[in-house]
Amino acid sequence: MRLDPLRTVPGVVAAALVGNDGLPLEAIGEGGEVLAAELTSLRVGLDRTGRRLGAGNITRLAFTSERVEVVAVTSGDFVLGAALTRGHDTRLAQQLLARLALDLNDLPKLEAV
Repeated sequence: MRLDPLRTVPGVVAAALVGNDGLPLEAIGEGGEVLAAELTSLRVGLDRTGRRLGAGNITRLAFTSERVEVVAVTSGDFVLGAALTRGHDTRLAQQLLARLALDLNDLPKLEAV
């Protein structure tokens, strides 16, 4: 599975690969499917903001909450993201996500929702 390398990253509690339809192509961890849906929602809003500001498409997203840190990257129609327990270093997860995003060329292009 594409997300398997993220299973070994300290602190990862969930990860997801999702298309623009919000349905996960792959999810790991207890909150993987929820993460997939929320990443899709965040991307739609952030892409709209980027367009309105003339900033272009969002390619990377990171935020911290009280309990988790979420990092995500986009690749074409897809978003790859991971949620880590707060306080863990996110650099390894970010590097893995970027490498995994490069390998998504073989996935079919999705229709816009």
